[in-house]
Amino acid sequence: MKKLNLRAAAKLLVDQRSGLKPIKKLPDALQPRNEVEGYALQRGVGELLSFYLGPLAGYKIGCTTPVMQKFLEIPNPCAGEVFRSTVVKNMAVVPRMGFVKVGIECEIAVVLACDLSDPNLVGDAEWLSRAVGGVMASMEIVDDRYEDYRTIGVPTLIADNFFDSGCVLGTPLQKWRNLDLRSLRGTTKINGKLVGEGQGDLIMGDPLHALTWLAKSLLSRGQYLRKGQFVTLGSVVETKWLNAGDVAEVEIERLGSVGLRVI
Repeated sequence: MKKLNLRAAAKLLVDQRSGLKPIKKLPDALQPRNEVEGYALQRGVGELLSFYLGPLAGYKIGCTTPVMQKFLEIPNPCAGEVFRSTVVKNMAVVPRMGFVKVGIECEIAVVLACDLSDPNLVGDAEWLSRAVGGVMASMEIVDDRYEDYRTIGVPTLIADNFFDSGCVLGTPLQKWRNLDLRSLRGTTKINGKLVGEGQGDLIMGDPLHALTWLAKSLLSRGQYLRKGQFVTLGSVVETKWLNAGDVAEVEIERLGSVGLRVI
């Protein structure tokens, strides 16, 4: 079986993304054949993206909830990298012309107080809880930049960071351990109208289960989550698409809200 040309595949993906051309199915010789190759290609894509989006700042996890698995017709979680210049605090303004099809997702996010580099500890729920330095409301900014995401293949979606175009993060709540993250209600509003809601336990039964999944996934690939990085844990509301002039708000009970205006 011919080895995937990661450099050529990464350049093609990044060129299409930066040119705002709907990404087509990659040629057979450049197409990752499974998720292992998809994540390997994601690292190559990340190295190129970091030249103009800044260094890796955190991660997003997609398809951790039944609503998103049904929406995307993908049965398992998938992770993507998030870069520094695409991260905004509390309220963001973005140009509609900067996306192929811009959307938002309603998420709980965590920021890490220490490295998650010990495989013997990441499965320990109590230790993992202590490793989370803060919990916050977050809005993932996504872009359906694909000619047809249903036919492009999950490994390629992973390589392209699974729709991610950045995020809006709220203020981390450091004294969060008295909260039951599973019961927190999240809502999405567009132009003041409620368009969706969901609860934390939709995220793999417990939002911290998603963090465990990512920590183990990275360790299996020779990487690990680092102190100060954040992770958005998956949307409790189906993706909502936006047009120029729209103002969106995501609120997570007890954690506050974040917003986005499209111009």
